[in-house]
Amino acid sequence: MDTESFLQENQENLNNLLRPFQQELNRGQRLADFLKQCVRCLDRNDYLQLEELLSSKIAQNVEDEEALGECRPLFETLRAYTSEQVDKYRFEFIEDLSRLAEEAELPVEIDFPRFTVLKGIEGEIDFSNRATTINKKVLKSIDPRRIVTAVLRLKKQLYDRPFDPQAFVDGLYETYKKINQQEDAAPGHPVAIQQFYLEYVISLQSKAFFINMDKSKFRGYSLEQFGVDLWRYFEAGIGGTSNGLMLQLRPGRNNSLWLIDSDGERRQITGISFQKSEESAI
Repeated sequence: MDTESFLQENQENLNNLLRPFQQELNRGQRLADFLKQCVRCLDRNDYLQLEELLSSKIAQNVEDEEALGECRPLFETLRAYTSEQVDKYRFEFIEDLSRLAEEAELPVEIDFPRFTVLKGIEGEIDFSNRATTINKKVLKSIDPRRIVTAVLRLKKQLYDRPFDPQAFVDGLYETYKKINQQEDAAPGHPVAIQQFYLEYVISLQSKAFFINMDKSKFRGYSLEQFGVDLWRYFEAGIGGTSNGLMLQLRPGRNNSLWLIDSDGERRQITGISFQKSEESAI
């Protein structure tokens, strides 16, 4: 055996001996790190984080470790403590959120962990991850003040815009008519809602935008704004377009958009059309 083979063979032998020893060390380090995290949580009285740690898989691993057998009764005591504290905080949280929303004149309805503010604004509190989801956007906080601020910002985007329900539905009809003419479809024929939404957003752009897209500002119109405007149109009760046609939304799942129907329910919509009778609007 030459020197190189000799060295390589013995290196491999030592690695084989080291591997399980290192794996055991790593496992022990993970358990130690977990316990250090628990200690830090206790030092800060961070019961939210501690509750999450104690419900994790690694907490079970610690309890199953023979050398750490005393952790089991300790963990049970801490689980009872954190559960009590989190329940208490949730109660305070609802009170805080309600009070701050009232001060901001936000009509919030709380069905913990979910809440709604007007049509089209929905939130959900995730205490474990310290996050709040508002209309699918994640706010990395469960601070009621930050939640109210975020909702106020969203309300401004969705509701604090000039809105003329007659001009809105007439504008929708013009887009619908244009698509139907392009596709040589019969009056009343439903148009796919995704195609319609894109065409409608294009219809909102200025002439200057199409002349020079680099210099002209694109007029954004989010799907959330579209849903809220539909709701505001239905709420206005104006009856239809200026030429007497009624808006119809068709529910379904394929190629749909989540919009707000005439009952104020968020629903998957697949098509839109305008009809002569009132049978239409859902």
